[in-house]
Amino acid sequence: MLDSVIATSDEPMGPDQYRFVATDAWWLGSFGAHQHLTEHRLRIWIPARPERDWMLDRELTGRQRWLTGSAERARDDGFELHDVAPTGVFRAPYGEFHAARDAGIDEADGCVEPVRRRRGSWQAPTAEFLARLPRDPVALLARLEADHPGRWTSPFSSAVDALRTCLVPAELRGVLYRALTGLHGVHLEPEPVEVGDRACLVLVHDAGRTRTELRIDKADGQFAGERDTLRTDSRCGLPAHTLIGETAVHTAVVDELGVHPPG
Repeated sequence: MLDSVIATSDEPMGPDQYRFVATDAWWLGSFGAHQHLTEHRLRIWIPARPERDWMLDRELTGRQRWLTGSAERARDDGFELHDVAPTGVFRAPYGEFHAARDAGIDEADGCVEPVRRRRGSWQAPTAEFLARLPRDPVALLARLEADHPGRWTSPFSSAVDALRTCLVPAELRGVLYRALTGLHGVHLEPEPVEVGDRACLVLVHDAGRTRTELRIDKADGQFAGERDTLRTDSRCGLPAHTLIGETAVHTAVVDELGVHPPG
């Protein structure tokens, strides 16, 4: 039944082209007792050949919504917007934008080792990782559950991690959506929602501490964003039903690094 509701397809991409992924997000942050949603804008160019340079252009718009405390009190306590996340334009093969920084290496000393291809995971999928996943929804659900036996991550959240990259091919996306409906607390909303100028289907995970709405572009079954709200009061003082994160994601194929699609 889900196959007839969620149709999946991919825009063709040549070997020298790039997948452009634009993410507009409101993400939760904290500074002491102050909780805030901050607006992020990310633009990423992913080459068809992953050993070529990827590019990430990340900015903070300066817009915030204070959920507890206030902007004035946070500034008095030493809050600085630029501490929320690294901003700027970053380039690196395989999308390893911060590999040298995270390793504590000074790029100016000439001792930086070449970036190596990542192994692949649900959080950072490679083409090889995705190719090895089962194409049967029952087997794929079993793989998701086997990969997440603990309490820190869940099968649903890791599937969303993979989908968020917009690298999951169409035929696997369809299988993954069907697999997720086998999880406790997951259902497809009966009516689509409007996200900007698009009609999106909504696959909901309504269990645990957070309700997650996975938004799926009705036109091609591509990941289109997510919306997270608290199901219970948080230990940080946020009441149930508080919005703690929301994204809208658009994808396109472009010919050159750094070029935006028309419109």
